[in-house]
Amino acid sequence: MQKVYVGLSGGVDSATSAALLQAQGYDVTGVFIKIWRPEFIECTWREDRLDAMRVCAALSIPFREIDLSHEYKEQVIDTMIADYQRGITPNPDVLCNEKIKFGSFMQWALAAGADMIATGHYAQIKIQDGIPRLVRGVDTSKDQSYFLYRLSKDELAKAMFPIGSMKKADVREKARRFGLPVSEKPDSQGLCFVGDVSMRDFLKRFITVEAGSVIDTTGKVIGTHEGAALYTMGQRHGFTVTHDESPLPHFITMIDTNANILTVSTDRHDAARKKVQIGNVHWIDKSPNLPLRLQVQTRYHEPPIVAEITEERGRIICTFNEPHIASPGQSLVIYDDDTCLGGGIIQK
Repeated sequence: MQKVYVGLSGGVDSATSAALLQAQGYDVTGVFIKIWRPEFIECTWREDRLDAMRVCAALSIPFREIDLSHEYKEQVIDTMIADYQRGITPNPDVLCNEKIKFGSFMQWALAAGADMIATGHYAQIKIQDGIPRLVRGVDTSKDQSYFLYRLSKDELAKAMFPIGSMKKADVREKARRFGLPVSEKPDSQGLCFVGDVSMRDFLKRFITVEAGSVIDTTGKVIGTHEGAALYTMGQRHGFTVTHDESPLPHFITMIDTNANILTVSTDRHDAARKKVQIGNVHWIDKSPNLPLRLQVQTRYHEPPIVAEITEERGRIICTFNEPHIASPGQSLVIYDDDTCLGGGIIQK
């Protein structure tokens, strides 16, 4: 009987994953992963831990926990803060999956005797030509393959996503049928460490920011902002425009953290680019032969768009069919239909 360690967050998705695996005959152990939370923010981790324990009790499976606070602070939070300081918008969910769930947690679980690990992600793993592939989840509104693109085929071979072939409503119904104590628990919103405060308020605790100028595309000062490092490309709020008679909203088209200046325009397309370079490129399997025309996503939940992926003097370039807003620091994830091939970090 294969032993599976399931990462339990205290929510319905991971709990249902554990129940499904148990029903399929696996030897299941529930594991609560403790991560770093700042003292100045109220967080529900104690309640989540208790809910994870209740799930294990309801299923009569062992409960374990692992403290990855140090790893999370160092590899996710510190990296995220450093990126914001450089004027780029990182994706901590991608880092968390790569470094924590399928990094430290997976390594610990396998060393502790697990054959596989499982999580409550809405994604699928399908074997094609003998190789595990990352495939979009059936529930397109919940698909989380975007956040998982940095996994390798070897990690996918040791991972399971039991609810990836289900819709969210069906997961809830399964949870009720299994009698899980979290069947009606609302979904968590965002990352726990952010809590009930905005990312901006969180970052102000770690980044020294000061008010600066907002200028239009001609260089004229038309307003103020709270600190250039707190903004992202295409953003249309969080700054003040006081010297522009246009009733239209303004969008950020350039961020200069050195000069502490935001450039804005009433035309959102001014923030768009025809092509971008991606760095820190990762392919789930081997590198494909380029060029290729594929689908890409530059943000979670945005509709995929067609682009050409090329290699130019050792650099990977993505050329969009139409100009597209692609924020530096965010992940550009590459798909062949519903199969995720990999991706990289959008460069400035």
